[in-house]
Amino acid sequence: MTKYTHILWDWNGTLIDDAAWNLSRVNIMLKKRGLPVLGSLEIYRSIFGFPVIDYYSRAGFDMEKEPFELLASEFIALYYDEDGSIPLFPGAEDTLKKIGLAGIRQVILSASESNLLFKQVKSYGIEKYFDEIIGIEDIYAAGKIERGRFYIKRAKPARAVLIGDTSHDKETADAMGTDLIFIGRGHHDKNTLLSCGAPVTDDFEGVLALLEIT
Repeated sequence: MTKYTHILWDWNGTLIDDAAWNLSRVNIMLKKRGLPVLGSLEIYRSIFGFPVIDYYSRAGFDMEKEPFELLASEFIALYYDEDGSIPLFPGAEDTLKKIGLAGIRQVILSASESNLLFKQVKSYGIEKYFDEIIGIEDIYAAGKIERGRFYIKRAKPARAVLIGDTSHDKETADAMGTDLIFIGRGHHDKNTLLSCGAPVTDDFEGVLALLEIT
């Protein structure tokens, strides 16, 4: 019997495999400006992070020439021009189903804008597995911690765990007072995640083992 009553899932890089897609979108933007592109997924993972404005600066954008809001809007337009390019990670739906059958409540907690997030989740036909789908109010990827803390205060779970793929999920779990499990194949490299001090697994089989679900 698992020890958790609630699971909060990060979305990007945790349930959907969009790191390579993000890299391709950022490189379109860099190339358009005559800037050096990011040469590999490993480079992308080494510089990605929150706040996103700092990540854009590390990627090579001149934040004095262009406002962050303009860059963020351009990225979002490119990101949601999906044409089927963003898959769920293999085994994602089966894992959600097993967890639901174990009687655990599941929630998505994401730094994506709420309406865009819900539309994307629904496009995979997996919204039925979640009690709530929680995004933020705008496209600037800030506010996940506050939304998470509000959910915990409102739902009062007996024992909750956040499952994510970046160091920002460590900050979010700490702020919410929940446990944390990392899946090390998303937007941050495995070494970065290991330095955060939470368990890191490579796949959903590892997640289920850590949740003590068979």
